[in-house]
Order: sequence, then C-alpha cells, then structure tokens
Amino acid sequence: MGELFIGLMSGTSLDGVDGVLSDWTQAEQPRWLGHAFVPFDAALRQRFLDLHQAGHNELDMAHRAGLDLVRLYAQVTQNLLHSHGLRPDQIRAIGAHGQTVRHRPVIDGGVGYSLQINQPALLAELTGITVVADFRSRDIAARGQGAPLVPAFHQALWGDPLRRVAVLNLGGIANLSLMSPDQPVLGFDCGPANMLMDAWIRQHLGQAFDAHGTWAQSGRCHDALLEKLLSEPYFQWPAPKSTGRDLFHLGWLQTHLASFPGVSAPDVQATLLELTARTCIDALQRHMPTPDEVIACGGGALNQALMARLQALAPCPVRSSAQYGLHPCQVEAAAFAWMAQRAIDGLHGNEPSVTGAQGHRVLGAIYPA
Repeated sequence: MGELFIGLMSGTSLDGVDGVLSDWTQAEQPRWLGHAFVPFDAALRQRFLDLHQAGHNELDMAHRAGLDLVRLYAQVTQNLLHSHGLRPDQIRAIGAHGQTVRHRPVIDGGVGYSLQINQPALLAELTGITVVADFRSRDIAARGQGAPLVPAFHQALWGDPLRRVAVLNLGGIANLSLMSPDQPVLGFDCGPANMLMDAWIRQHLGQAFDAHGTWAQSGRCHDALLEKLLSEPYFQWPAPKSTGRDLFHLGWLQTHLASFPGVSAPDVQATLLELTARTCIDALQRHMPTPDEVIACGGGALNQALMARLQALAPCPVRSSAQYGLHPCQVEAAAFAWMAQRAIDGLHGNEPSVTGAQGHRVLGAIYPA
C-alpha cells in the first residue's frame, strides 16, 4: 500500500475532527485516499470554549477534555481504516495536532507557549498506530511563533517555480501562505475568518455557522463598526505573527459593539464577513502586491458570500483548493499527515521565514505503537 499516514485536525472552529488518509510513497506527489469527520457534541465544544479562559478546576477539565477528544480521534482513525480495509500495522503514523486552547508564544519578550489539549499516548494505545503530536513546542523553543505551521505544507504542495501563489486558509482564524519563485515561503495569521461569524450566529440563531453566508447577505455592512473593528492593532503588526481565540472572541466583538447599540444582528454578521474579507486581502496586497492566484481552503471556502467578496477585492483569481484535488475541509488534516511523515523521517517541519524560529527544526514528539 505504500507509505500511509493519517492526519487528524480539530481546529479553532470547534466543529469536530477531520481525518485524512494519505499515501506518501512519492512525497512530491502524495495521494489523498480518504476523509472522515466526526462532530463535537455540544458539551465537548463548550468545555473547550471554557478552557480558553482561566477557571475553576481547569487542569482536571483539560485532561478530561483531552481524553474525550482522543476517543474521537480514535473513532475517525477506525473509520478510515474500516472504509479502506486497512490494518493498523499498515499505517506508518498518525499526525494528531490536538485542540488549541491557549496560544501565547511570547511572554514578556521571551519564550512563551502554545497549549494543545491532547492525549497522544492514549491514541497510540487505542489505535495500535504510532502517533506524532506536540508540533508547536520545538518551534517556540527555538524562539518561533509555533504557528502557522501549514505554510510549509502549502509550499511543498502548491509552490510553483514560475508563479506567485497565495494560499488562504479560512478556518476559525484566517492565515496566508505566500509563495514566490526563488524566495522563502512567508506566512502569518491575518485575523478572524469564521470564528466571530460562527459565534455571532450561534448566539442569535442557534446555528453552528452561516451556511453560504446567507444570513450575512440579509444584512448590510455597517461602515463605522467596520472601521472600529479594523482599528485593532493586530492587523497592522508585522509578520511573523499568529493569533487565535485569545484575542478574537465574542467579548472582543461586544466591546466594540458597545459604541453602536442600534446595529441589527444581520448587519453585524455582514460587517464581520466584510472584516474577514478586508483583512485577508489587505494583508495579501501588503505582502504580495501582484499575486497570480489565491487558493482558498478551510470551511470559509464553502461560504459563497465570503468567496464572492474575496474575489471582488482580490487582484487575481480566487479558487477553491477542491480545484487542485483536495477538499477545503481536508487541507489542514492533510498537513498534519505530512508533518507526521516529516517527523518520522527526521526532516524539518517548520519554516523560519514564517514562524521566526532560529532555524529549521524537526517538529513533534513520537509515541510508538
């Protein structure tokens, strides 16, 4: 069957676990063999949301959440094995990122940390497969941001020696990978993608996300509110930079909304969609003024209204990663299959030009089967 790896990812959108089965026999031309998804239930999702803030008994909560998460990881893995008639010993390794609940890579000007809830030893026991986890710590120890990590994968997959290609990942947070001929890949987090839109529609309509951006389209962008949101200093910070729910959460939005009490809920949603589109394209044009193409991935690439707005603002075509053989919701999981393969083979998984680390490092701790 070749060099088979599984990548598992549960991202900042907190919707569930994506798993991708891949064949890396020919590393320059990987094959994507299958995908599986298991959603979070409401209780687990809420536990992870709670863990983003200090609270009572949070150490116990974190470990219990990790145990529940890994059982979902194991379920996704078993689904992939079953659907392809595979045994555990036919998989070389699983790359399991874990669920990020704190991301503070720099503290008081020194080395900080990034915390991913996970139980990789239990995952190895439940699946009988070697597990690679804890991908960010080594990069941070080398004075990097520890994120975003996927630009190195984007470069390996979609880098072009003749064209300037940008990959825009629209998960809970938006991040850009900028690839130009004969230059190191650049990458950074732009700001919120789906995170605030998801939180707002959940609060008002009880829906997990705004399918196709329909609710946003029912409102109108509130220009004054948009300018207030755009005044967030993070958007002007130089790269390398990374962010997450530590900054862009519902409380951040509500603080800004206090100055605009009459704005309707649909208008807020329309403004949040415009915030995502504007910050992504502004960042793109600041760092790559003349791209040839933008490849969009992540759940936001399924939001038709967001994609239309990105295309209206972008100076080049914006295309879904599906047009390149990888569904938008599978890209990050595929990236951690790649990182597991790199770790097992003793190859670096970071790009210092992206994270700011002091050099290339092998990323991940290995838990043998």
